[in-house]
Amino acid sequence: MTEDPHQRLIDDLDVLLEQEREALIKGQLDTLPDLLERKETLIDALNEIDGLEALQLQPLRGKVLRNQALLDGALRGIRSVANRFSTLRKIRRTLETYDDQGRKNALVQKRDNKLEKRA
Repeated sequence: MTEDPHQRLIDDLDVLLEQEREALIKGQLDTLPDLLERKETLIDALNEIDGLEALQLQPLRGKVLRNQALLDGALRGIRSVANRFSTLRKIRRTLETYDDQGRKNALVQKRDNKLEKRA
């Protein structure tokens, strides 16, 4: 029985997509650049193959879509945290009050409070 020579590339990509999923689920975002580079290499190699049938790649399609959804969720989370930190920095620098007419006034701190160490 002869194995399809292209099946090894497909299997390698399948394993890589599982590794990517695990990294996304565990929040190991620092491993994603390496996985992306390896994934691009495998996909480029698959794209160069003439006669590769879509049916052979169909199982990978679901995994790619699943990982994309996980990545989108991770990005939304990162953006949410960044926005929250931005809001907290603004709150630390600004005191908002209302005058007797109900107009909002903002008192902005001009400098950061820093601890000065003296000998």
